[in-house]
Amino acid sequence: MAKESNVTLTVPALPEYVDLVRLTLYGVASKMKFTFEDIEDMKVAVSEACNNAVLHAYGGAEGKIEVSFASSDEELSITVRDYGKSFTIVDSKEPASLHGKSINEIQSGGLGLYLMQALMDRVDVQNDDGTSVTLMKKRMKSEETA
Repeated sequence: MAKESNVTLTVPALPEYVDLVRLTLYGVASKMKFTFEDIEDMKVAVSEACNNAVLHAYGGAEGKIEVSFASSDEELSITVRDYGKSFTIVDSKEPASLHGKSINEIQSGGLGLYLMQALMDRVDVQNDDGTSVTLMKKRMKSEETA
């Protein structure tokens, strides 16, 4: 029987609150018995998503970030949502390659999405009334408990 649990955290869109999101992620992922390496990967990806919201969403005005953790037997899904201004991403099936490009050719801030995609199993970005980034990580079969 599959069970699902949800934890939601709402924090001010300020850099000092990103650590609170990381600590919550650690607690949720530890309860799910993810490996240390997977937890560290998820912490980096979630930090990147939160930092994007802190730096870009509200243009210096006050705002909030909602972080939802939805866990099931198979995976952990983390959604980082802000209600600030959205950004445009290139919609393609394959992520554009950074190979062979100089650092000057890479759009400022464009590495965050690549980093999240490299560390997580799936990354979905929605631009509807703000920005919502959903990061998914599957548990390995060896990590499952009876």
